[in-house]
Amino acid sequence: MTFLLALVGVLGVAASGPLIAAFPAVPALSMALWRNAVGTAVMAVPALVNDPRSFGRLRRREWGWSTLAAVSLALHFAFFMTSIRMTTVAAATALVCLQAAWIALFQSLRGTRYGWRVGLGVLLAFAGVLVITGFDIGSGTEALLGDGLALVGGVLAAAYTLAGSKARATMSTSSYTTVCYGLTSILLLMMCLLAGEPVWGFDVNGWIGILALALCSQVLGHSALNHLLSSLGPLTVSTLILLEIPGAALLAALFLGQVLPAGTVAGLAVILVGLFFVVRGQGHAQAKAIGEPQPKEQGNT
Repeated sequence: MTFLLALVGVLGVAASGPLIAAFPAVPALSMALWRNAVGTAVMAVPALVNDPRSFGRLRRREWGWSTLAAVSLALHFAFFMTSIRMTTVAAATALVCLQAAWIALFQSLRGTRYGWRVGLGVLLAFAGVLVITGFDIGSGTEALLGDGLALVGGVLAAAYTLAGSKARATMSTSSYTTVCYGLTSILLLMMCLLAGEPVWGFDVNGWIGILALALCSQVLGHSALNHLLSSLGPLTVSTLILLEIPGAALLAALFLGQVLPAGTVAGLAVILVGLFFVVRGQGHAQAKAIGEPQPKEQGNT
C-alpha cells in the first residue's frame, strides 16, 4: 500500500508542471486557487464521514502548524506556478525540488549535525542551479526570473513539508489536508482579488485544465504524499519528490514538445546527484543518532 501511495504521489506531482504549462489561458493564481478549493471539497468528505467532530477537537498546536503549512503552500504555489509560465517545466521543477537541500539547511541551523555527504550534496545541488540559470541567461530575462521564482518556491515547499510533518504527527490525513487546503484556498483567493486576477468565467478548456490539475496533482499527488509524512517522515517524502524532476521533464517533452538544451539536462543531472547525497547523508546521520546510547534521565530529588 505504501508503494502504491508513493507511486500515485510522484505521478501526481510530476504532472503538475506540464498541466500548468498546457493551459496558459488560466492565470497561475486562479489555477492555484481552484486546485486547492477542489482538493478541500474532496478531502473534507472522508473527514466528515469518519469523524464529523474531528475539526472541533483540533488543538491550538495543530491549528498553528496547519496554518503555517497553508501560508507556505499558498506562497509556494504563487511562486512555482508563475515560474512554470516563464521558464521550462523541467528547469522550474528541478529548482523547486531543491526542498530536500533546504530542509537539510533548516535543520542544520537548528543544531542538527550532518556529515560530509550532506555538505557535498548541497554544493552539487546548487552547482546544478548555476548550470541551469547560466544557460537560461541566454534565453532572456523572463526565463531567468522564472528560475528565481522557482528557487523561492523550493524554500517555501520545504517550509510546507516541515510544518505539515508536525501537524500530521497528531492529525489524520483527511483532517490535515482539509484544513491546510482550505486555509490555502482562502489565502489564494485574497491574492487573486488583490492582484485583480479572475476567479470565474473560464472557457471549457480552462476548466478542464483546472480539474485535471486539482484531481491529479492536488487530490492524488499532494494528498498521497501528505499521508506518507506520518509514516515515512519529511526526509523520505522529499526523496520521493526527487522523482518529480525526471517525470515532469519527460511529460513536458512528450506532451508539450519542450526540448531541453544539453546544458540544462546536465544541470538537472547535477541537481539529482546532489540531492541524492543530501538524502543519503541525512539518513546516515539519523541512523547514527538512533544507534547512539541515550543518556539516562536524572530523577527529581
